[in-house]
Amino acid sequence: MLYIIIGVIGFTVVHIFDLIALKKVPRLKPVVWFVGIGLLIYSLVMICLSPDKLVMPDWLTGVGWGVFGLSVALLIHALFISLPFRKTYIEEGVGEKLVESGFYALVRHPGVIWFTLFMLALIPVAKARLLLTAAPIFIVLDIVLVIIQDKFLFGRMFPSYGDYRRETPMLLPNRKSFNAFLRFLRLARSQES
Repeated sequence: MLYIIIGVIGFTVVHIFDLIALKKVPRLKPVVWFVGIGLLIYSLVMICLSPDKLVMPDWLTGVGWGVFGLSVALLIHALFISLPFRKTYIEEGVGEKLVESGFYALVRHPGVIWFTLFMLALIPVAKARLLLTAAPIFIVLDIVLVIIQDKFLFGRMFPSYGDYRRETPMLLPNRKSFNAFLRFLRLARSQES
């Protein structure tokens, strides 16, 4: 249970980083972000290494590895490639522009979707019984924290966030947002040619 508490603290610290970005506290933003991510990663590693293991069929473990790899790639893309890394995580203040394309045309918080898949895939991969408790806690905490960001912080960070909020669903894609995502993919593909 200690490692779950460390993960909860890590998640909370990661989201405090948005307040620091708004307040423009020099050099504190990347420190807080790296400490929060470090605590979260440490807790997940220790939870996965816990000795009490689940018994699962090999095919489920194989599916878990496939979903795990896909979810990690999508999570990294959504949080570190789609968003400008330096402006989002390192430099003082908030990013200059709200990202509304790619996964961010699909939903306002695509990281939650990919993190949820990641946590669910981690269960058959690590087979750690403690993940049966940790995964729902971390998923719910992630959702609660993005609701707080969505309602109280992002509108202050990005002037056009109200329009974006009205146009794009928060967590579950709809037909309109899925079509916007597909248009972005077609446009990106045509620009590559």
